[in-house]
Amino acid sequence: MTGAIIGGPHERGAATVLAVAMVGLLMMVGAALSVVGALFAAHRTAQAAADLAALAGASALARTGEPCAAAEATARDNGALLSGCVVDGAAVRIVVVVRGPRWRGLVLADLVAESRAGPG
Repeated sequence: MTGAIIGGPHERGAATVLAVAMVGLLMMVGAALSVVGALFAAHRTAQAAADLAALAGASALARTGEPCAAAEATARDNGALLSGCVVDGAAVRIVVVVRGPRWRGLVLADLVAESRAGPG
């Protein structure tokens, strides 16, 4: 019997169903990876904003004595919200919050970063 279809005509189109399932799975994996990438980017944004705000606060403390106002402005300019500012001698400790990514209406965690700047 040459030229016969293996499995017979009742299995016709089974590869199409498998291909559609694989495409759906790949789309879900891609969406999950994009959420992870967005979390990573938001964390880097939070840490950069905290570092810059701490440096601005330490610089303002050395010049004018108003570190928290300078830190808050710098954090805001870098897409973060200042949630804590503590002056410890000549050093400034800053805590900032960056809004986490939103996916399909779900609110994932907001990201918090902390930084310290000052002599020693």
